Amino acid sequence: MPTAHELDAADPLAAFRDRFVTDGDVVAYLDGNSLGRLPVATRERLADFVQREWGRDLIRGWERWVDLPSQVGDEIGRLVGSAPGQVVVADSTSVCLFKLLHVGAGLRADRDEVVVEEHAFPTDRYLVDAVAATRGWTVRVVPHVSDLPDVLGERTAVVVLSQVDYRTGELHDLGATTRSVHAVGAITLWDLCHSVGVLPIDLDGAGADLAVGCTYKYLNGGPGAPAFLHVAGQHLADAEQPVRGWWSTPDLFAMTDAYRPAQDARRMLSGTPPVAGMLAVQEGVRLVAEAGVEAIRAKSVALTTRAIDLLDSAGLEVVAPREAARRGSQVSVRHPRAREVTAALVARGVVPDFRPPDLVRIGLSPLTMSFDELDTGIALLVEVVRALD
Repeated sequence: MPTAHELDAADPLAAFRDRFVTDGDVVAYLDGNSLGRLPVATRERLADFVQREWGRDLIRGWERWVDLPSQVGDEIGRLVGSAPGQVVVADSTSVCLFKLLHVGAGLRADRDEVVVEEHAFPTDRYLVDAVAATRGWTVRVVPHVSDLPDVLGERTAVVVLSQVDYRTGELHDLGATTRSVHAVGAITLWDLCHSVGVLPIDLDGAGADLAVGCTYKYLNGGPGAPAFLHVAGQHLADAEQPVRGWWSTPDLFAMTDAYRPAQDARRMLSGTPPVAGMLAVQEGVRLVAEAGVEAIRAKSVALTTRAIDLLDSAGLEVVAPREAARRGSQVSVRHPRAREVTAALVARGVVPDFRPPDLVRIGLSPLTMSFDELDTGIALLVEVVRALD
């Protein structure tokens, strides 16, 4: 096995690490799939926004800010394979998902079932249940994507799936799964929160109908950064979202009495967008675009492969697909005292995630993670586990 020093010396993305803030007492940040590091450019951009754009220009700044939801949306669209006009940066992930569930219901108004994975992120399950109650849907829960054929049928309206399992890091086949859903005439709604910015995504190529994703993980948009949503072009004219607001109209300053939605993805907006948050997202997205998603994916595979090898050699139980093509940019370790392991690591400057009931989750962000940092974090993880066992 090559040394971490050798891998870092050969890493084509190594220079990007210097473009993020790494001050502080963190020895190894193994939580980049939960909150990404702060880009230096974002710190400078937001300072300029506060001092100059907001401080000096005041309301005149809206001449530039008004198009940010679509501008940043199109930049994200290029990362996820979505044509211009199909992506906007809008609300939180939860609100975006709520809107898209209602859009999907409207697109398949003659159907009355929604399908969701048993181990989907809790918010996805909560919102599916809430919208199902409003729409009169029956919720069909499947243990795994591979179980979809058992429940898909002529009553299926929308299928809600995560491209990467937030617990195990399993990567699902976007194209093949979408085709299977379309075969019964249903709509796909993909959750891209743990995949956007860290692996190649082609929503249009896969024929994906609807998608939602957060921006504070691998896109490094900052805590609480606004999420994005995608509506495929063929659905835009019929996409009726439940939170109509003046920002979803063709000319928001026309102040018309009768509501008329915009013809592109701006029809999915509602109220005034969070400008500071969108500027932060834009800086993070541009870093990812500059590095290139293919290069980021290659390093992600190298990082997760090394993590698995190190954990295997220490005799720990690894929860992650062994085949790189089926794995996102995270690896989990199962341990009965996982919560204590996580707390002990944090006390020593190593920051992973705990996921109930027994997983220590290691999220590896290729633009900010060095192989040396990875080795240090894994070594301390092994040390803590052995001390507890």
